[in-house]
Amino acid sequence: MNDTIVRKKPALERIHTGPDHSFSIRQHSGQRENLPFWHFHPELELVYVDKGQGKRHIGNHLSYFHNSQLLLIGANLPHHGFIDRLTSKGSETIIQFKPDFLGEGFFQLPETRSINGLFERAKSGVLFKPEVRKTVGPKIKNIVNYSGLERILRFLEILLKLSNSRDYNLLNLEGFTFETTLKESDRINMIFKHINQNFERPISLEEIADVASMTVPSFCRYFKRSTGKTFTRFVNEYRIVQARRLLTETSGSITSISYECGFNNFSHFNKLFKEFTGKSASQYRNELNRMIQ
Repeated sequence: MNDTIVRKKPALERIHTGPDHSFSIRQHSGQRENLPFWHFHPELELVYVDKGQGKRHIGNHLSYFHNSQLLLIGANLPHHGFIDRLTSKGSETIIQFKPDFLGEGFFQLPETRSINGLFERAKSGVLFKPEVRKTVGPKIKNIVNYSGLERILRFLEILLKLSNSRDYNLLNLEGFTFETTLKESDRINMIFKHINQNFERPISLEEIADVASMTVPSFCRYFKRSTGKTFTRFVNEYRIVQARRLLTETSGSITSISYECGFNNFSHFNKLFKEFTGKSASQYRNELNRMIQ
């Protein structure tokens, strides 16, 4: 691998359900022709990989898997596709749906409150453990065989089983998230897109407030309420996400990667990287190299 750093930014993926469906289901078998990419979307995403292998890159979390997996990814949580090295006998089933796909308030009912809790956990990315995967995975894989109301009922059954399970790990506990309500989705997506396209350079509060058509004080309050973070911290976390990916996928020097990701002070980059990950950039790269060799 050469030292050229390839620019890759999360793209806003538009999910199309069609006029006859309230959520999207896709299934792939064998090696995919179109390679996975780093992206986000306002839909939650339930992924079941059967007999596959690849990479988990969800927000700030990066790891590899060499068998089946079952994941639930929250709305607007940046992630990479999973089966770039899928075995010929493997398959991937992806279900994408908005939190209100059954109507506003449906998952606030007493009978569905546990599923709403599942959606909250999904904001951190949920990896279900093998016993859950073995039970629920085949149900996810078989849902393509149903249509109409029967498909919705089968999907609700799946969500209920997952919501009642405690056999899972949260992948992105201290990581990068981008939370939004449906009503605010367009404005938030516009802000996020601007960050995607400009994180390599300084982005002033005046600039981003203008993008959002707000005053600076109003924008700061709005952004903190929507994401739980200040704009500066959010952008720095996003830059660290990019740095971690480049440390993994390229052989560029750590210094060049820090500048590529928008840090104009290498010492500041090192300080933030350790604050967000618990280790230095060199430790992070060395440990990852040992893990995948």
